[in-house]
Amino acid sequence: MEYDDKGSVKDIEGDLRNRLAGMGIRKGKTIRMITRQPIKGPVVVEVDGASTSLDLEMAKKILVETDR
Repeated sequence: MEYDDKGSVKDIEGDLRNRLAGMGIRKGKTIRMITRQPIKGPVVVEVDGASTSLDLEMAKKILVETDR
């Protein structure tokens, strides 16, 4: 995803489903990319009006279908 992209979560790889569900990120939810820091920095996304920061490796395991 790029800055300000919105999309729907289609799948989450591996054992992250429970951990991300606690952050409000689960299949079917709409998320928006707020920022992505360069060089392995965190990714900040918005879910249900709340911002959450994710490790880049964790974010890579979330399959999102964007509106573009």
